[in-house]
This record gives sequence, structure tokens and C-alpha cells, in this order.
Amino acid sequence: MNKKIINLQQKLKIKFNKKSLLITALTHKSADQKNNNEKLEFLGDRVIGLVLSTKLYELYPDHSEGILDKKFANLVNGKVCCNVAWSIGLQNYIIIGNKTKKITLNDEKILSDSCEALVAAIYLDQGLEKVKDFILNIWKKNIEQSSVLLLDPKTKLQEYSLKKYKKLPNYKVLSSTGPRHNPIFKISVSITNTKTYIGEGRSKQQGELNAASKLLQHIDIN
Repeated sequence: MNKKIINLQQKLKIKFNKKSLLITALTHKSADQKNNNEKLEFLGDRVIGLVLSTKLYELYPDHSEGILDKKFANLVNGKVCCNVAWSIGLQNYIIIGNKTKKITLNDEKILSDSCEALVAAIYLDQGLEKVKDFILNIWKKNIEQSSVLLLDPKTKLQEYSLKKYKKLPNYKVLSSTGPRHNPIFKISVSITNTKTYIGEGRSKQQGELNAASKLLQHIDIN
């Protein structure tokens, strides 16, 4: 393990003062029920959140809270954390109970949790500025892609209505027909100064999306 720890530090370009922190960050609960990375994962999640939300706040000063929230969610979900972990080769250093198992991209939770735990270990060992540089570097590609955000019709309509009228769109369930296991919902939506538009879907969410899409077409917003 000592060789691996040395190798990982060289790869990360970080020399830990407390090597035990790094080892704990890499230890999955299947390998050690007591001394594992679960608590570090908890802390790392918050550190990542602080660094990335601050970066988005700085990058997009004119964007609303709703848009920033969606951009943030696209940066910190499990899949992204998993891919970030994979990109730095963390899969080769994680300590799991089954020594013959090879960690793959399908082990999303193990990779994601380990990535968050590693961030926490760097934060505790090296401080905020060092971990900030580390996060912004390994998330660089995802941060650059955050400039492009495809919004669903509901979000687009909500953003428009809040900006123009300071009010949320008004959705109503008009009816639910068909069998219980496969219903069709009819949903209406309106905003200030528009007529009511109706959408249908196999779920309330889908009905709302379809209704919002029709209203957006009416006010000529793509």
C-alpha cells in the first residue's frame, strides 16, 4: 500500500502531511467497517459544493438562482463525481473488501464517494486554497460545459414568468383518465396575460411539460 500511496500523491501532485487521512479516504466500508471514508465523504460533499457554487456565482453574475441551481446540480451529481474520480485514476487506489474485484465505471457510488472523501482529506490536510485549486482543476471540463444548459419547458416558463411578472406559472390537474397503473393526466397552465393551455401525459410531470411547451410556443420562446 505504501507504494500506491506514494504513487497517488505524485499523480495528484500533493504531498500529504498526514498519510493516514489519504488512506482513510481511499478505504471503502467493505474493507473496514470502522475506519472507512464515509465521514470524509460527508465533508467532501460540502467542500465541493462550496467551491463549485462560488465558482458559478462568479462566472454567471447575471443568471437567476434557478439557473445557477440547475448548473450546480449538473456539476455535483453522482455520475459527474464518478467520472471525475475515473479521470484521475482513483479506481486503481480504492481499498475494497473483495481484493480480486476490479472497480469499473459501473461502480458509480464507490467512485463518487471516494472522490468526495479524497477532497475532504485534501481540505483537512492542506487547507481551503489547496483543495479549491484541486477541485477547479479536476472539474475544469465540467465547469466549461456549464455555459451550455438545455432547459426543459417548465423551467423556461418559470424563469420567464418570474422575470416578467414576479409570479410562478399556475398549473392545475384537470383530469386523470385510464387505468390506475397507466393513467393519462390532463394539465392546464397559464401565466399573467395569457390564456390557458392544456397538455397531456402519462404522469403529472409530463402533462405539465407538454402544457408549458404549448404556452412557450404561444409567446414565441424556443
